[in-house]
Amino acid sequence: MAGPNVDGTERSTQRIEAFSDGVFAIAITLLVLDLRIPAGEGSDSGTLLNAILGLWPSYFAYGLSFTMIGIYWANHHYLFKLFAKTDHGLNLLNLLLLMFIAFLPFPTHVLGTHWPEEASRPAAVTFYALGLLLPAVAWLLVWLYASHNRRLVMPQLDHGFVHKLTLQFLGTVAVYALAVAVSVLDHRWGLAMCTGLTLLYLLPPRTPVYRRSNEPSRVKET
Repeated sequence: MAGPNVDGTERSTQRIEAFSDGVFAIAITLLVLDLRIPAGEGSDSGTLLNAILGLWPSYFAYGLSFTMIGIYWANHHYLFKLFAKTDHGLNLLNLLLLMFIAFLPFPTHVLGTHWPEEASRPAAVTFYALGLLLPAVAWLLVWLYASHNRRLVMPQLDHGFVHKLTLQFLGTVAVYALAVAVSVLDHRWGLAMCTGLTLLYLLPPRTPVYRRSNEPSRVKET
């Protein structure tokens, strides 16, 4: 029988990671449900082929969102390996992140279905950029909360490494926010910014840096 939890509400991260994996899997699967041929089209091979090829905006939106959710899943695994434990506040912020991840199939659907309508493109792209901004903001909040509450991050992490990650996540939010603003003015550039940033995050994340055993800790003990 397990003993009492001396850290109050603080727990291992295994359960929150397992739950998060499930939400990521569901969200990434929901994306494919929008890839369907409209009813009444495809009465012969020629029209069916045209209908299939005509879905290219949905294919593009699907591929971009699939890649983005996949990157968040991989980086979520990476990020939580930097955490020694979790607590109630971190659990709630992680739920906020998962809520925005689960929401992403909706702006993906809007972008894919309304791109052919030229008049609707600015609103569709802006909404999609906003859909990418929301999880980036939640991700930043998760990191700021955990890195500020030093009991949650690995105490051996180098202070400079923690600072660089903070700047990186702040920069991501800033670029996505700029993409939203740019989309209002020019949807093509806004979508290009979203695509470029997504592709950029295909690069491997920073290798964690740990203090040498003889270095004094900058982590505040509580």
